[in-house]
Amino acid sequence: MKKLRWGVIGAGGIADRRTIPGLLLAKNAELTAIMEVTDDFSQRLRQKYSVPHAYSDEYELLKDAEVDAVYIASPVEMHAKQAMAAADFGKHILVEKPLALTSAEGDRVVEYCKSKKVLLAAGLMMRFGSYVNAMKAAIAAGKIGDVITGYAQFTCWYPDIEGAWRQSKSTAGGGALMDMGVHCIDLIQYITGGKVRQVAGLHSTMTFNYDVEDSSSIMLRLDNGAICVVQSNFNIPDDAAKWRLEFFGTKGRLLGDMIIGQVDGGSLEGMFMGEVGGYDAAQEKKESEAVIISAELGNMYQREIESFGDSVLYGAKIAVPALDAVQVQRVIEAAYLSNDKKIIVDLE
Repeated sequence: MKKLRWGVIGAGGIADRRTIPGLLLAKNAELTAIMEVTDDFSQRLRQKYSVPHAYSDEYELLKDAEVDAVYIASPVEMHAKQAMAAADFGKHILVEKPLALTSAEGDRVVEYCKSKKVLLAAGLMMRFGSYVNAMKAAIAAGKIGDVITGYAQFTCWYPDIEGAWRQSKSTAGGGALMDMGVHCIDLIQYITGGKVRQVAGLHSTMTFNYDVEDSSSIMLRLDNGAICVVQSNFNIPDDAAKWRLEFFGTKGRLLGDMIIGQVDGGSLEGMFMGEVGGYDAAQEKKESEAVIISAELGNMYQREIESFGDSVLYGAKIAVPALDAVQVQRVIEAAYLSNDKKIIVDLE
């Protein structure tokens, strides 16, 4: 089998915890080089993963002729510069979300990579979740009828940490919504097949002292009229978190419990009612029997790497186009504007 030779720029953090282990499982991938900001760190990672080459400068990695594609997991402020540099060297690119500090900058990256004829995908890996795709299939089959409303909550405990780039707007672009809510917005659109047309948002920094929000709640109106809610927090203890992804329709519901996150897991319950009948004035709720939906769990990062590899090696359709990530970032920017201006924001 052909294998895509990968270099990783920003090999600590999420790359070390999740993506590199997933890459090593991928059947069509080979880890050739890693880069981190100090020689000591990069050498430790090289030894940990038995990687042939380690660098402390991204340009040295990009010059490596044994690298076909790069995964970029550096701080957000570096994404655009590093992605365009990778395109200059003819490397195909998988870049973590968000694609850039702003949607306008993201648009420039997309056009630049297109001009250089390299493939560009976004690291919204939750699209590869087993239950996420079971939800998508059920909605596409009409099992809950017309989608009326949806709800997603994704949180963590992220106290003040000196020098943490995610806690500064200049290096991250935003806080809990930009870092965690981005996945929820993307999944709502991916699962329903709809696009966000209106946004209302409320955000604040309630608990900590950094200059990005630690609390966010937004409302989204999709193009079919469905109204969805996304809640993102940096100030809910991890052990108290209950990550949810839910959809209700004219003929049933889908309730996903802990199916979002960095691990493919949780549980999915469906209720499919068929004919609903007339109005019940007494409102005597008769609970229909729920169905526990099964799925074959796996490693989302492995699937992400294999999917992009198939796009490069065999011309398969890119599963997470970079333009999708830019569109989600426009939704996030609209949510920030809504909070600041106290308005509902329309999107094209």
